[in-house]
Amino acid sequence: MTPWVFQFCTPQAEGNASLGDLLGNKGACLAEMSRLGMDVPPGFTLTTEVCRQYFAAGGLPASVETAFRDALAVLEERTGHQFADVNNPLVVAVRSGSPVSMPGMMDTVLNLGLTPDAVPSLASRYDNNLAFAWSTYGRFVQQFADVVLGVDPYLFEDVKERFTDDIDAPLSLEQWPDAIEAFKQEMLAEMGETFPEDPFEQLIRAIQAVFDSWNSDRAQAYRKIHRIEESLGTAVTVQQMAFGNVDHSSGAGVVFTRDPNSGQRGMYGEYLVQAQGEDIVGGVLTPQLIDDEKGGGLRDVWPRIHDDLAATVETLERAFGDMQEVEFTVEQGELKLLQTRRAKRSAMASVEIAVDLAEAGRITRDQALRVVSVHEIEQLLHPRLDPKAERKVATRGLPSSPGAVSGEIAFTATEAIDRAQAGARVLLVRPETSPDDIRGMAAAVGILTSTGGMTSHAAVVARGMGVPCVSGARAVTIDMSKRTLTIGDQVLQSGDTLTIDGSTGDVMLGRVRTIAPALPESFDRLMGWADNARRIQIYANAETVAEAQTAIRFGASGIGLCRTEHMFFAHDRLPLMREMILARSDSERRRALAALQPLQEGDFEALIEVMDGRVLTIRLLDPPLHEFLPATDAEIEALAHASELDADYIRERVIELTEVNPMMGLRGCRLGLLYPEVYDMQMAAILSAMVNCTNRGIVVNVQIMAPLISTVKELAALKGRLDAICAETAPTLRRTPKFGTMIETPRACLIAEEMAGVADFFSFGTNDLTQMTMAISRDDAARFLPAYADSGILPENPFKTLDIKGVGKLMRMAVIEGRRQNPTLPVGICGEQAADPTSVDAVQRWGLTSASCSAYRVPLARLAAAQTALADRERLLSLDADEPIMGVYR
Repeated sequence: MTPWVFQFCTPQAEGNASLGDLLGNKGACLAEMSRLGMDVPPGFTLTTEVCRQYFAAGGLPASVETAFRDALAVLEERTGHQFADVNNPLVVAVRSGSPVSMPGMMDTVLNLGLTPDAVPSLASRYDNNLAFAWSTYGRFVQQFADVVLGVDPYLFEDVKERFTDDIDAPLSLEQWPDAIEAFKQEMLAEMGETFPEDPFEQLIRAIQAVFDSWNSDRAQAYRKIHRIEESLGTAVTVQQMAFGNVDHSSGAGVVFTRDPNSGQRGMYGEYLVQAQGEDIVGGVLTPQLIDDEKGGGLRDVWPRIHDDLAATVETLERAFGDMQEVEFTVEQGELKLLQTRRAKRSAMASVEIAVDLAEAGRITRDQALRVVSVHEIEQLLHPRLDPKAERKVATRGLPSSPGAVSGEIAFTATEAIDRAQAGARVLLVRPETSPDDIRGMAAAVGILTSTGGMTSHAAVVARGMGVPCVSGARAVTIDMSKRTLTIGDQVLQSGDTLTIDGSTGDVMLGRVRTIAPALPESFDRLMGWADNARRIQIYANAETVAEAQTAIRFGASGIGLCRTEHMFFAHDRLPLMREMILARSDSERRRALAALQPLQEGDFEALIEVMDGRVLTIRLLDPPLHEFLPATDAEIEALAHASELDADYIRERVIELTEVNPMMGLRGCRLGLLYPEVYDMQMAAILSAMVNCTNRGIVVNVQIMAPLISTVKELAALKGRLDAICAETAPTLRRTPKFGTMIETPRACLIAEEMAGVADFFSFGTNDLTQMTMAISRDDAARFLPAYADSGILPENPFKTLDIKGVGKLMRMAVIEGRRQNPTLPVGICGEQAADPTSVDAVQRWGLTSASCSAYRVPLARLAAAQTALADRERLLSLDADEPIMGVYR
């Protein structure tokens, strides 16, 4: 049976870095640091299995309590201090540690083990420093009351006002005991609960509180945003306290092994003299840079500590094979390491670091592909400020999470959520964010704080979410009661617009124009490695030359979906399209189509030229015709005037063509079969463009796709028309276009074997397939999908992440049936799910050969395909795949 508790004490530990799922990230890393011989205060970790048992049993099982009491006895022996002993107290920190880092989302209790009677003994250990000892006990009482007992954290501040005229000034030695006692009495009066004085009771309740915080609103929100499994649970670490608040030879800090914004090598972080770690990450105080060109850096204050820390973090990065974020305490001139973890970093830094580590031989290229997330690549494509745009910089804070964004000011998380749901781009402005603000941070496009540093909660969480952030803008005064923000003589209110640049720290009044980002050289190298690893082609959805060029620039192998209906909305096409739809006779309709054909031919010829041998998949007209007609009376009158048609006639045709359920009505192949001249025109235009390009020496690789096929006869009829038109208009064409279908209906999946006898390829249109399978309208589902996600009825929006069990089962069936008829049948997927890692993982395992998404999401799809290919390779090697891996892997 796996033990409930694992000990760590330099240079020995019962765990190591590989046990993150059991010991949590913190516990596993502390064990590894201990094994490396680093000065880590000793302690023990209650495993994530204890957490699961705690929730299952509704409390700590008796065997767990026995195990941690035994571990506490070992800790007493190793430290030489006794827990709950008045004369020689052992003081501990109780911290959470999820297998996946969730900074600030769960609870911590520091300085546990002190009682009023033990305060003098702690003071005697540190040069009889009673002021330090009493303030430490006061910190504990305040934090325990907040975290464990649920007391309003501002109650202590209210009590403190009775003892000092300056609320920002620390209490004196004489004031601390009376203030603590007054707080306990106030707590009793308000809560009806006596503050527990037994350290063993405090320890048990603190452990329970940390476990309970796994299910706090903020932790659940964070897991939802970052797709962290609910079942993981959290470990709890109990560790001897290191005191950074003793005197001016003590302090605390957070250091990164590289710049988290750029990825540049070298220590990067902050520290405070005479402080505990919570003072830094809490964001209430603005710390000092570890390396500050202006002076006051760690080398200037404690040169030996600086050098020891530099050597230590270099060792840690080498040992863990990735950039690290290290929390440390200096206790009277001695460096203590409290934890290390994979550092949150900007997307730019993530790519730079992964490539640098791989090229230095510290990790493999496959590992480099895995440490960069698809979400980070998406962040990397975010806009930056146009250097030519006018801007009025009002102040500057700390550049805490890169990216430039403009937004309307919102002062609370609730306000940010409400206004974002109403369609506004919101900038969350706070003195400093707290874990409870997580939903508001997720709703905002940017974050601005007036206090805190680059390692504060706002900065760390924003970097992880890819949200631009400027923290510690000291010139910004925020009045939460009045909902105002003041910079100099400028007073702004909710709804006013600010622009922030998280790369420079600039805060600007009003809106500033942005431009596309500049991608680093390392991005191309990483994407090249991804292309070597992936097993499917990545295409783009594109209809214009500009979109096609963007797709190629982002590495698309071709165009997987050219939606021809988008071409008809252009200003020179829409009048002709309407003329064709409103025609009173076949001759009028053919005249309008004859005018459209050369325009279509030019569209296709331009795309073929840009693609130059890359695949170009053209989907024939799909939407119902009423979408091209005016909807309002004013629009109808305007069209009547421009076309000299009677307004009443136009209105009648609009009514005639409008359907109750148009997405399942006269559209797609049905339109092409009832009005064959429409598809005939498009096919002829495609074939003519192919001939023209071939004659000009351009390599042509065109596929034609029929939409909304539900019967083999539909597909065969359209294939027959294509063959006839090709024989008539393009008899000299050396390479005729492949003809396939978009699988969008459940019936098409069920008869896929028959369909593959006619089609040269399949492409799943998962938006329509999801709509028809789940009976969910993608246009109306926003009314209930968020509620379904919050309640767990649907784990994900099925239009963003493929419904694996339902829609996916139909897709797997179609692949198997289609390949039974044609073993080499190419099968793809079109839509934004092609860039979703979960969806790509599934379709790649099902044997699909291509995925097509919007041009700006092509890099995401390339990386997602590489990562899932690597995971599949591991599954095959381990022979524990949970389902067959078809197609290209067999």
